[in-house]
Amino acid sequence: MRPPASIREHLCVDGLLEWVKSSPDEPAYKRRMAVWLTQKGRLHAHKVAEILGVSVQAVRLWIGQYNKKGPAGLKRRGRGGRRRAFLSLTQECEILGPFIQRAQNGDVPRAAEIRPVIERALGRKVSMPYVYKLLSRHRWSQIIAQSHSVADHSQHDTFTRIARPWRRKPT
Repeated sequence: MRPPASIREHLCVDGLLEWVKSSPDEPAYKRRMAVWLTQKGRLHAHKVAEILGVSVQAVRLWIGQYNKKGPAGLKRRGRGGRRRAFLSLTQECEILGPFIQRAQNGDVPRAAEIRPVIERALGRKVSMPYVYKLLSRHRWSQIIAQSHSVADHSQHDTFTRIARPWRRKPT
């Protein structure tokens, strides 16, 4: 059987233990503990994975990252966010502001009316799915639902009579 993975000494043994203890969260603790168990306990990756409840592949990856870059190799960057946005959220709010006011007053604008305004602000053409995603990000459906509760009820009654024949009053 081959020996356990070797750990490069980026930190002394006491420094490594302090580094493990100062973990900010559970995933970071598991990554750091995998390195510590491999160095101090001289355990194989499959034993460390069993102890920590992770995959053997993850343990090998963490050890490799630690050996390559030291403690900084196990830091994680967030993956979320809007990496390919045309406008910032504040710019989108500024563009949608007048339309939201109209919607709250009962005059609900269509996405086809909003699209040219967005295109003028960007200086380029955008697709309708982009407009719908933008409206979804700003909870447009909730705004419309609120505006329908404020809107003229006579229009709603007319729509109900025409569009839903099962709700018509018998004549």
